[in-house]
This record gives sequence, structure tokens and C-alpha cells, in this order.
Amino acid sequence: MTSTSSIDLEAAFLRDGFAIAPAEDRAALDRIRDFVAETAARRLGVEPASGAAAGEFLDRIGERVSPASLNELRLGIIEALSAAEWFRPAYFACGRRLLETIVGNELAMQRGLGFSIQLPDDESSVLPLHSDAWSEDSPFEVVLWIPLVDVYRTKSMFLLPPEADARWRAQIARFGGDGVESLFRAVESEVRFLEIPYGNVLLFTHTLMHGNRVNRESSARWSINVRFKGLFTPYSDKQLGDFFEPLNLRPASKIGLRYRLPEGLGDR
Repeated sequence: MTSTSSIDLEAAFLRDGFAIAPAEDRAALDRIRDFVAETAARRLGVEPASGAAAGEFLDRIGERVSPASLNELRLGIIEALSAAEWFRPAYFACGRRLLETIVGNELAMQRGLGFSIQLPDDESSVLPLHSDAWSEDSPFEVVLWIPLVDVYRTKSMFLLPPEADARWRAQIARFGGDGVESLFRAVESEVRFLEIPYGNVLLFTHTLMHGNRVNRESSARWSINVRFKGLFTPYSDKQLGDFFEPLNLRPASKIGLRYRLPEGLGDR
């Protein structure tokens, strides 16, 4: 990534609130997708698939699992990914330079992971319009969101662009008694559903209003999301050591963090 492209990326991220880019380590992304497909197949008692067949298997998972049993499958896959020591480095490798350009090179990474499977026409898997910064999340965080299949239209997620987000955020008090669905209806014409072919990653600021709708496409959405932030930027309720852990620490920071003044020096 050249300095010019970094400058362009920074400007675009400030303008749009997100960036979509090819996975920087495609082998790492393929490994994650294949592992998820193999884990799902094993739990469902069917023959595992890999490569392009893994993507097709994930797309058509609605033929093998119902909305009622979906969460059990999802939790099993989360458990398997969390136990795989290679997963976190592989996930970071998919967007390392993107993260370093937008956030910095001393990072904290979410200890857990968000994992979503959204079947066609499943009304139980809707994530209503929200901003994570409205609750316990720091506005200094970003989300690296990686689909394991092609996502588009209602099979994807939506964002409210920064200009519209600022305008509607100033009016949120108007919707206090009506719920987020009424707010979504008000902003619906301005939200942007993101088209992300498999092999690409999305980085976005969760200060923007975002969410998903009922998946009206014919295939299932599979996606993983993990939060990152500058290691030394302010935290909210989700603290370092609890929700986040250091990802990379530079030598000067290591020295500074372990340095202690000599005893008695502070008494002068």
C-alpha cells in the first residue's frame, strides 16, 4: 500500500465511514471459510466440502438446517473457531494493512468474535438499526466484517452514510417512544446495502447506524465480525484484558509500560 493510496484510503474512510478491499491474505480467508464449512458439515453429519464447493454448501445451508436449530449450529462453530489457535492471526492477516492505515499499528483486538448465519426469509435473525457507540462500545473502535459468501442487497448489511447519520442522530430524541423500527423507516431511503463479493473484507466505524433486514435472497449469509481499536485510545465499558487484548506492541511502548522511576526520586 503506497503512501498515496493510504492517503486516498484515509480520505475515503472519513467520507464514507467504511472501506471494502480484497483480503490481503486470501489463503487465510479460504482456510477460515473451509474450516467453517467443514465444522458445519461435521455437526450436521454430512460430507465436508472445501474450496468452491464450501461456498456452495454455505450458501445452501437452509436446505439442511431450520431457523429453530440454527443457533445451536452457530454456537458450535463459534466454539470451534475460538479453540483454533491459528484463527485470530489468520483473521487479522485478512485486513492487516487496511487496519494499520485506518487505525494504527499498535492495536487491541476483540478477544471473542461475532458470527452470523442469516437464512433466507428468517425473521428471527434481523439485527435492528443501531450504533454500537450508543451502548458500551468505544467510538474509537472499528469492525472488520468478513463475509464467507458473496453478500448483496438484503443478504448483506446496511450502513447509514456519515452525512445522513449526523443529520438523523441529531433527531433521535423524536423517536424515543416509537422504537428503532420507526427510526429505520425514516432513514430507509438513505441507508446503503453493501455489496461484497467473497474474497473481500469490510472495515467500518460502528459509530454509524447500521444493521440488517430479513434476507430476501435465495441463499444464506455467513459473516464474521471482530472489533479492533488503537491500543492506547480511550475504552468504554469493554476494557482491555476483558473484552480486548493487545495485538501488537512496539518496543518503545513495551519499554515505557514496564519502566518505573527509582524509589525516592518522586519525593524530591
